[in-house]
Amino acid sequence: MTTTLVVGLDGHASGERALKHATRLAELIGDCELVVAYIIEWSPFSFQTAEENEARHKRREEETQTAFSRVVNPAVESMSGSGIKVRGVVRHGDVSDALIAISAQENAEQIIVARTSEGGFAKRLFGSSTSNLVMSSPVPVTVVS
Repeated sequence: MTTTLVVGLDGHASGERALKHATRLAELIGDCELVVAYIIEWSPFSFQTAEENEARHKRREEETQTAFSRVVNPAVESMSGSGIKVRGVVRHGDVSDALIAISAQENAEQIIVARTSEGGFAKRLFGSSTSNLVMSSPVPVTVVS
């Protein structure tokens, strides 16, 4: 039975540290898959005109493609040849809620994130989002320094 670990990336060295830790765990576990995730903070609650909503949808699609090309795909490619199964996802939403949802969808055993960051995900995560993730997650959360 394959063990799945979700790794939160932020596009900085801190995300790379989380991925490195997850890689080490995967090596120890053996039959393991890493799901590397990048969350774009996005609130669905906005009252706009139809034209603004259309532009917002287009922007959301562009942000998703940018996140894949700049963060997720390079992380997945860096794992090629490692013998570890890895794939990437990008989601919009609240960081902790999105990581919890991904872990549920993937039937993950654990979520791995970084504690500190030069900016982005972990900076957002270290405050109330970290607390929310740790306290709300139905699976263990490892916070890598």
